[in-house]
Amino acid sequence: MDQYIEIQNEDIIMTRGCCSSSRLLDKSRKITANSCPKLDTREWVSNIPKVPGVRDFRCVEIRFKNAHKAFFRMPDDLDLVKGDIVAVEASPGHDIGIVSLTGETARLQMIKKKVDPNGEYIRKVYRRARLNDIEKWLKSIEKEDETMVKTRQLAREIGLVMKVNDVEYQGDGTKAIFYYTADERVDFRQLIRSLADSFKIRIEMKQIGVRQEAARIGGIGSCGRELCCSTWMTDFKSVSTQVARTQQLSLNPQKLAGQCGKLKCCLNFEQDTYVDELEQFPETNIVLGTRKGDATYVKMDVFKHLMWYSYINEPESIIALPVNKVKYIIGQNKKGRKPENLEKFVDQKEEDVKIDEKNRQIDAWKNEQEQ
Repeated sequence: MDQYIEIQNEDIIMTRGCCSSSRLLDKSRKITANSCPKLDTREWVSNIPKVPGVRDFRCVEIRFKNAHKAFFRMPDDLDLVKGDIVAVEASPGHDIGIVSLTGETARLQMIKKKVDPNGEYIRKVYRRARLNDIEKWLKSIEKEDETMVKTRQLAREIGLVMKVNDVEYQGDGTKAIFYYTADERVDFRQLIRSLADSFKIRIEMKQIGVRQEAARIGGIGSCGRELCCSTWMTDFKSVSTQVARTQQLSLNPQKLAGQCGKLKCCLNFEQDTYVDELEQFPETNIVLGTRKGDATYVKMDVFKHLMWYSYINEPESIIALPVNKVKYIIGQNKKGRKPENLEKFVDQKEEDVKIDEKNRQIDAWKNEQEQ
């Protein structure tokens, strides 16, 4: 688009997947293509030359508000690029969105999402958005905050135990989607009638979980960065307390829970690394036998490859041992031998352990020869 549309509120475009905006929408594809959009997708195969004679893929991915994305089919006489603002088929009327993926990247994304590009349920792209389409779209977006506040007031007056998290107006202003969370089933028929009378629009209610709520609202995590679910995460995988146990974390709900009240998604990020490292550790229920006394496991440092043990008869003394030394002591115990104590292994080098083992083998051979 070559028209200039002045935007009074710079936060308008931010709600449509962009965390940076300009006062002027000059040539929409230039501003909306790579303006640090929320849940951005990059055309990582765009530099691959096209095969002559092969028709371009005719489906595109289009983003709407927050994490709302969908796939649409382009007409034959229309070619779109990432960042185009388009009018698409909706029920009823039409909606306005921003193209996020095209071509081969869109095809691969549809395969990943298990979406059939030839399915009858895939809706159509009508055209690039006209000036009056965008003006109506922006006016609808401006109503969303006011509508959400009014909806919360109506729900409170009716006595519904629910929380309205977000409101998304359709591009033509004829329909709005209300996202809410609730612990139990909610009968919101009276609320829908009240909303339809107040706003004169078509109402659609969508219940979301607490993780989706945090993703839509956003916030700052305990790490000091924006929430992963509100910036780049698209799939939510379940997180169990077993993950925290594997990573040697204390089961403190206040530290392990995110802003949604569930276990932090980032606990899954390093889980595979911990699992691989723990394969090098011996079983923690094995008791180390020494002439000074038996020692039991206390704790470990996975990435420093250290294990702490304490004597049964001296529980106050805790000794840190490298994993290879622990394995060596376990191997000696299996052979019926007991080292003098654990302290000698604290500062002992790997070469010294090999020398001690070799000396013991020589002594054992000499004893056999003498017998």
